[in-house]
Amino acid sequence: MSGTSRMTAWQRREQLIAVGRSLFAAKGFEAVSVEEIAATAKVSKPIVYEHFGGKEGLYAVVVDREMQTLTESVMETLSRPAQGSRQIVENAAMAFLTYIEEHTDGFQVLVRDRPTTDPSGSFNSLLGDVSIRVEDLLVTAFKRHKIPAKGVPYYAQMLVGMMVFTGQYWATHRKLGKDQLAAYIVNLAWNGLSSIEAKPTLRYVGSNIDRKAANATDSASASVDSNVTSTASDGRRADDDEITPTSISTD
Repeated sequence: MSGTSRMTAWQRREQLIAVGRSLFAAKGFEAVSVEEIAATAKVSKPIVYEHFGGKEGLYAVVVDREMQTLTESVMETLSRPAQGSRQIVENAAMAFLTYIEEHTDGFQVLVRDRPTTDPSGSFNSLLGDVSIRVEDLLVTAFKRHKIPAKGVPYYAQMLVGMMVFTGQYWATHRKLGKDQLAAYIVNLAWNGLSSIEAKPTLRYVGSNIDRKAANATDSASASVDSNVTSTASDGRRADDDEITPTSISTD
């Protein structure tokens, strides 16, 4: 095919990786064929087999590269010194959204369907690693506030899941800028965690609901809400770990 001889082996390999990334992102692994990869790259099918052994090999290279990029970004962010817990949340949100912004096709590949030969999914493994790091951070914060740590693994999964699913939606619905969305994520995550209850209970559903206790809790919450409103008037809260609520730009 025309142009085939003008590329070095390395250039051809990089071209096929770029083509594969784009096709896998748009259609998912199962819907993409070697024929389509070859046709899009304007090469013959044997060229694809020569470099990768088939679409499985090409997919594995694409995923490995994206995983390395995302892992380096997120883990470096979680390891970076911060002024407090809120800044860690802000840094993590911004790092994750920056990856999606700069590597949209790569992110789509990671969250779409994957081969049946991939038993657990590399992306899921990364999320597990991130969740463990978040657990470590939460345990420290919970101990500082004298809150039982048995729920920490679940809270970590909630935080990571919130970012991932929000990122998936944002990848195809870019009506908000990265900074604004990060501010939304931090607003929900932080304002929920900063007032977390040591022993949370359901008030209105579930078994053995104590109506008297629920009413008392409602009254206490109303008082707390009033105090929070007055405290927020000067732009900060006592438990923000020295990070102001406006530390992420909302422009």
